[in-house]
Amino acid sequence: MSIDWVNFTPWSSLGGGALIGLAVSLFVLANGRIAGISGLLGSVMQFDSEGCSEKALFLLGLLIAPLCWGMFAALPEIEIETEWPALIIAGLLVGAGTRYGSGCTSGHGVCGISRLSPRSIVATVCFMTAGFATVYATRHVLGI
Repeated sequence: MSIDWVNFTPWSSLGGGALIGLAVSLFVLANGRIAGISGLLGSVMQFDSEGCSEKALFLLGLLIAPLCWGMFAALPEIEIETEWPALIIAGLLVGAGTRYGSGCTSGHGVCGISRLSPRSIVATVCFMTAGFATVYATRHVLGI
């Protein structure tokens, strides 16, 4: 493994992580709710759920933030090196996994681990292990 030092961006990565931590902290302090994106999206789809408007605004902020960043700096080029069917299958598997695991990386990995939730720690270890295994299998076993 080698690090691409020219494109290595520790300060912007640290700043992004700090902003994520600040956003989820403010969300839990202001609303008493965890900022798990799959849970927020699922409850926004149920229009009669409690707090639907602030959840929708939080999700809208996630979509608007890159556009705001693009006004001040160049956005990184997006390169997707796979076909649409693989992306659709991956999206469906991630969606099913977040429902089965009662949360996603933001809910368990960011919010749950910061609260020292044993369930979130186990969930995060499971989906990280599954991710590592998937990358290993696709790159080194299947050669994709």
